[in-house]
Amino acid sequence: MIRICVVCEGHTEVEFVKSCLAPFLFRQDNKVSVFPVLLQSRAGNQRGGRVTVERLVNLISKQYHHADRITTLVDFYGFQDRKGRTSQEVAQAVHEGIGKKIKNYDMQRVLPYLQMHEFEGLLFTDPDAFEWVTDGWSAVTREQLHAIAAEFTNPEDINDSPETAPSKRILEIFPAGTYSKVEHGPLIAETIGMDAIREKCPLFNEWVSMLENWGNA
Repeated sequence: MIRICVVCEGHTEVEFVKSCLAPFLFRQDNKVSVFPVLLQSRAGNQRGGRVTVERLVNLISKQYHHADRITTLVDFYGFQDRKGRTSQEVAQAVHEGIGKKIKNYDMQRVLPYLQMHEFEGLLFTDPDAFEWVTDGWSAVTREQLHAIAAEFTNPEDINDSPETAPSKRILEIFPAGTYSKVEHGPLIAETIGMDAIREKCPLFNEWVSMLENWGNA
């Protein structure tokens, strides 16, 4: 049994790891045990949000000796200090920062996964699963969600600008107060299923495959 810590950007990602990712990986032959940890503020409070290299480095360094492997589930698009860097360059900066804090740091134990866009993008794998937003669900909302999904090659591409991010699109479609990211997001993902999400979201699938490989190592 290998224990993997997933550093999460927010409460929605934490619930997704608990309800979807952890059960999925544990059911596989490799029996991977996954547990989420919410990104902390400078004061050490578990608040989530505002992702920076410094915050990731600090939390990963604290968790380094409490898990066999560590990965992240954060939004690269909203990364506060990417400053024109690619996701690979940001990941390298995280590794370098941890290396300064941990003696004999093993890079193979840490996988900084930076989702190119928001978690909500994954939910467009199957727009019909949004029916769990019972107070706001209708034929009109269903049609609008399917129209968005049809515009893009895969759900991970749904993010043209801060104004058209997946979460903003969802909030514009559903009546005010009917959609809750933390409540409905993980539930919708669980309804869709990990297999379906992996099939339509190649970057997410690649990440999950790496976690599976850790279990098979």
